[in-house]
Amino acid sequence: MQNFDMIVIGSGPAGQRAAIQGAKSGKQVAVVEQRECVGGACINTGTIPSKTLREAVMHLSGYAYQGIYGVNYRVKEKITMADLAFRVQHVIRTEIDVTVSQLTRNGVQVLAGSASFVDPHTIRVSSLTGSADFHAENVIIATGTKPAVSPKVPYNNRNIINSDQILNMKEVPKTFIVVGGGVIGVEYTCMFATLGVRMILVEKRPRLLEFADGEMVEALSYHLRDNRVTMRLNEEVSSVEETPDGGVVATLESNKKISGSALLYAVGRQGNVDDLNLAAAGLEADDRGRIKVDTDFRTKVPHIFAAGDVIGFPSLASVSMEQGRVAAARAYSLPVQSNPAGYPYGIYTIPEISFIGKTEEQLTDEDVPYEVGVAYYREIARGQIRGDTTGRLKLIFHRETREILGVHIIGDGATELLHIGQAVMILKGKVEYFVDTVFNYPTLAECYKAAAFNGLNKLAKG
Repeated sequence: MQNFDMIVIGSGPAGQRAAIQGAKSGKQVAVVEQRECVGGACINTGTIPSKTLREAVMHLSGYAYQGIYGVNYRVKEKITMADLAFRVQHVIRTEIDVTVSQLTRNGVQVLAGSASFVDPHTIRVSSLTGSADFHAENVIIATGTKPAVSPKVPYNNRNIINSDQILNMKEVPKTFIVVGGGVIGVEYTCMFATLGVRMILVEKRPRLLEFADGEMVEALSYHLRDNRVTMRLNEEVSSVEETPDGGVVATLESNKKISGSALLYAVGRQGNVDDLNLAAAGLEADDRGRIKVDTDFRTKVPHIFAAGDVIGFPSLASVSMEQGRVAAARAYSLPVQSNPAGYPYGIYTIPEISFIGKTEEQLTDEDVPYEVGVAYYREIARGQIRGDTTGRLKLIFHRETREILGVHIIGDGATELLHIGQAVMILKGKVEYFVDTVFNYPTLAECYKAAAFNGLNKLAKG
């Protein structure tokens, strides 16, 4: 039996970073991956394909320039699924090559097959060619998630699909039903609406993206409605069936019926733990396949850690990377600092939403005295140049100490622009920093200065 200092199960963002951190610490590390390609759901079916698809949609539809040249402006008149898939497959291949190179360069051994526990220190790797057992001093579970299934939804991998099967559609649907108003559902709704598809979004809660700032979600919802998206909030699907002519009908709990060309079911994801035989390691998962960990990402078995989507919220690739790195460092008591309060959120809707820190709703509940400064892209020269008139940046700061408590942005480039506010907030900067700092002109970064002035003017008038 071959021995390793560390075995990482899964090669997605958390697994990859955990393996590289372990290898850089001088440990002998192996990664077990059951797919033919490394990278996990992030590279193969999730983050990378969806964000590349979005970029292809933005380019081919001419969306970024429609504010300047008119709503009929397009780079390509008839956009097909083949057009979208072409760019996606290119990026996936490149990202797989980059990941393989990083693992190889750091001396990480990749074991192809499905992993399961024999006992707390022994991992069995099974593939079509047989199985082998490996001993590990430490284990990191980074198996990620898969789309949740529902007995109400008979997937056929054609026009009744989950988020992993988007690119299997043969053609862009004329009417597309999306069930689920979380990140995945809303992102795909935005993409296909931008292509001119008639979208129907069904969500059982009263609003979309409940964890995000209410004002930003309200702005996104307005934009979706303006883009002819029908939102069925406070509604739940009771059944889905394919019609004889190849369409789809969804029946809601309220007995309403919705017809479309295709349906995407994007309600939740389930942890990939079914084949792990967790009981043999003395572990268990909850009903959604999530593994419980402490602040060091250690499970109740001291030498077994878990990181990434398999441990639950926030299920962001960026956060998963950090969790994997921290878990590997903590396994060997290496000094590492990471503050979850400083993690940014990026939601690749159209327009993008990105934020860090507290929302107004949270601060109100906590009885924290705060003030808000807002800047609108339409008032910034760069916003006019780019043709983005929907964007806005909101700074939330403490009324007395002036410290930044939250930054919330909706608009083109929000996920990049956020990092300026992130740096100032983490370094305990105050709102005056933005007033006293010179930003390049014309840039969207000027929004920070405009928002700071707006917020401080409110204090002065108060």
